[in-house]
Amino acid sequence: MILTDYYRSTPDTTWEIGRQLGVKYGVIRLPEHPDFDPACREHWLPVYRQFTNYGIRPLIIEPMPNALHDHIKAGDEKRDACIEKVLKMFPIMEELDIRTICFNWMACVGWTRTRNDIPERGGALVTGFDLKEYTPPEAAISEEELWENYAYFIRAVIPEAEKHGICLALHPDDPPLPRVGKISRIMVSYENIRHAVREIADSRNLGVTFCQACYYLMGEDLYRIIPEFADKIMFIHFRNVTGTKTAFHETFHDNGDLDMPRLLKCYYDAGINVPIRVDHVPTMAGETMVNQGYDALGRLYAIGYLKGILETLEKMS
Repeated sequence: MILTDYYRSTPDTTWEIGRQLGVKYGVIRLPEHPDFDPACREHWLPVYRQFTNYGIRPLIIEPMPNALHDHIKAGDEKRDACIEKVLKMFPIMEELDIRTICFNWMACVGWTRTRNDIPERGGALVTGFDLKEYTPPEAAISEEELWENYAYFIRAVIPEAEKHGICLALHPDDPPLPRVGKISRIMVSYENIRHAVREIADSRNLGVTFCQACYYLMGEDLYRIIPEFADKIMFIHFRNVTGTKTAFHETFHDNGDLDMPRLLKCYYDAGINVPIRVDHVPTMAGETMVNQGYDALGRLYAIGYLKGILETLEKMS
């Protein structure tokens, strides 16, 4: 496994902690201010150099810039212009040797929680979702529209992705519910995601971000689908939860429903050697929640936990 961490484009405490923990590789979020053009090489270079000068080598872009991606998922009048900008990102990424984009197909509203103040172990605060407490927006999109928009996008970008050696890693819907209000969701089961990355277009450059907690909340058998999906897993979100897809909350990585050491061994036994990062951590003592699920001290704990299991598996092999 390739140990990474998630970094915003502006240096903060997570950059310092990552370097102190020996994390050399980055999953990076591109700047989201209007002055940054993701299709412009000159705009990328200072961002890239800031990371590399700090000792972080970017490997993955996450997410696909929302200013483009939102129009593509919705299939609105700006879709084609946004797809053209995505295509212009590929040669820049190839030049910088950033080979993967993590994208999703959650139109109208992204990953969603109803609370960010749920007490976990020792009073640490975590995020959670309860369908009974959720008020959806007024937006609407159908399942048929989502599949049509997905197929349109994939067929437009895969030839260029193959040409430039860029991989697209599809993240599941979070939470994996088939509908939130009038908004349909389609990446909510292993069967649907398998269809998306094997049948609509079966390319070595199209795979998945395996967010293990999302697949668990779908009700899937992780120990069956991980080996079956081994050739499509391009990136792993190492995350733990407790509950069901209609009512769950995040946990410390060692305190949820998922057997984290056993899962890592399952990846290892399946021959999966891809970037992995911790995801959705608690806000701990002394911290004020700034970025829910992404605050610094929870990442410190989670990365140490992940790193310890990975080293144990490597030494026992």
